[in-house]
Amino acid sequence: MKENTIRTKNALEHVGERSERAPNEYAQNQVMDKGSRTVKKTAESVQRQGDRLVHYGMDRYQAGKQAKKAAAEAAEKAAGEAAGAGGEAVSEAGKQVPIKTREAVNAMEKNAQKGLNKPVKPADGKTIKQSFYSSAKSQRATKTVFQKHTKRAIKTSEKTGKLSIKTGEEATRLTKGSIRTMKPGIKTGRAAAQANAKATKATTKASVRASKAASKAAVKASARAAQQSAKMAAKVSETTAKMSIQAAKLAVKTTMAAAKALAAAGKAFASALASGGAVVVLIIMVVILFGGTLCLIGGSNATAAEAVSEEVQAYTPLIQKYAAAHGIPDYVELIKAVMMQESGGRGGDPMQCSECGYNDQYPGGITDPEYSINIGIRYLADCLHAAGVASPMDLEHIKLALQGYNFGAGYITWALENYGGYTQANAQEFANLHGGNYGDVSYVPNVLRYYPFGRIPTGGGNSSMVNVAASQIGNVGGEPYWSWYGFSSRVEWCACFVSWCADQCGYIDAGIIPKFSYVPDGVAYFQSKGQWQDGSYTPKAGDIIFFTWDGSGGSDHVGIVESVTDGTVNTIEGNTTDSCARRSYALGSYVILGYGCPGYMN
Repeated sequence: MKENTIRTKNALEHVGERSERAPNEYAQNQVMDKGSRTVKKTAESVQRQGDRLVHYGMDRYQAGKQAKKAAAEAAEKAAGEAAGAGGEAVSEAGKQVPIKTREAVNAMEKNAQKGLNKPVKPADGKTIKQSFYSSAKSQRATKTVFQKHTKRAIKTSEKTGKLSIKTGEEATRLTKGSIRTMKPGIKTGRAAAQANAKATKATTKASVRASKAASKAAVKASARAAQQSAKMAAKVSETTAKMSIQAAKLAVKTTMAAAKALAAAGKAFASALASGGAVVVLIIMVVILFGGTLCLIGGSNATAAEAVSEEVQAYTPLIQKYAAAHGIPDYVELIKAVMMQESGGRGGDPMQCSECGYNDQYPGGITDPEYSINIGIRYLADCLHAAGVASPMDLEHIKLALQGYNFGAGYITWALENYGGYTQANAQEFANLHGGNYGDVSYVPNVLRYYPFGRIPTGGGNSSMVNVAASQIGNVGGEPYWSWYGFSSRVEWCACFVSWCADQCGYIDAGIIPKFSYVPDGVAYFQSKGQWQDGSYTPKAGDIIFFTWDGSGGSDHVGIVESVTDGTVNTIEGNTTDSCARRSYALGSYVILGYGCPGYMN
């Protein structure tokens, strides 16, 4: 009972161990256990059968030996008895008695008992000697028969035993052969199970690696998409905020101008009343009302772009489609402004490009709006590339491209060769060269009134530099600036950014600010011009600020001063955490190396 309890406990422990193994290992062990048990049961069964056959053969062999021994003993005993009986008969009879068989001898013994005293005659004429000879012969025959039967029984027993032994040995050999035959099968089963387990493990690992790789790729793609979305959202937010700030500033200026105008008008009105001139009073009232209205609504200086028509807005999906197809997906709002100026989105040729060289389907005039949009955007893309437009904020080059869209691409080449770009004056000159009544010389301002980025006031002098820099806040990576400078791959681009802003304002060509990509070169330029101030100086908006991060006197970074408020210098910098952003520093901070003070002409 105790042994069974121990076995049960061991079995439960074994089951517990097995349940913690991997599924493939468990399945492999199950197969091996079943195979081993089957082989073991088969071997035990064959062994028992062989043992039974061997025991049976041995028993038959022993029985044969005993039978042989018993037969020999019986033959011996019978022969002795026969000889004794014959001797007694002869001695008692004393005469020749004919003996033929064992039965005759027995009869003779009976007769001898009946009449020993009677004279006996030889039977059948035989003498006593002959009878004795016959008795001896009969005894030998009987012995021979017994011996033959005994030998035959012994041989039969031996054969039966040997056959049994052979059968047992054959069964044993068969058992061993079966075991040998089953061993390769067991090995093959084990090898197959191990190979299956290895293959399963390899497949599982490969699946896990593929899943991890796919998961990582999905996470990276999602992160990139989120980063790009965040960048775009930052740009839009920054542009919106900038425009809102500019609108608010202009609103304040407009309000102040209106107040001043009303005050002046009030004085004039009082003076007029005192002088009694009714006509003068009427004129002044008209001026006050009209001028006040212009001041309040902003007149031509309003910063908000005029809205395009609903017809133009309805074409937005087609505009986006063909803008992407022709490589200018970022210029959708500019295309809308062009369409608004050309047709307001109405008619079969909303982009008014029937005379464009790309129109090969409607020689009499385009009547398919989608075809017009496709052809018009393709031609506008050519103009933008020819004018060298770098971004939707590159207004100076956009102006050149727009006038080229109206006049034809020949204007772009002419303006670049003769003036280096667009001005409304050279647009008028070009029109005069072609008969005077040629296109629309006011096409550029007419289009830009519908373009959201075309109404950002740049002002003049230092304010122009600051406004251009502010329009770039949110740019990440600096590609527009270092590629404009001439680099084919990313470099540290803070100086490229300052140079790009100066170029947008025309200050590089005017010799006011240098084109530089190496910060120490900028310091050397302003020092050579006598336009350098150290870090204790209180700067003005538009000054170029240089930094030394460790205070050692080396120049490490550069930006543009936006303003100074309450002892704090507010800047706009490129390549600050790889983006365009605003930063602030205390006046006289040890990280400020000094300032370059360009000779702006305000």
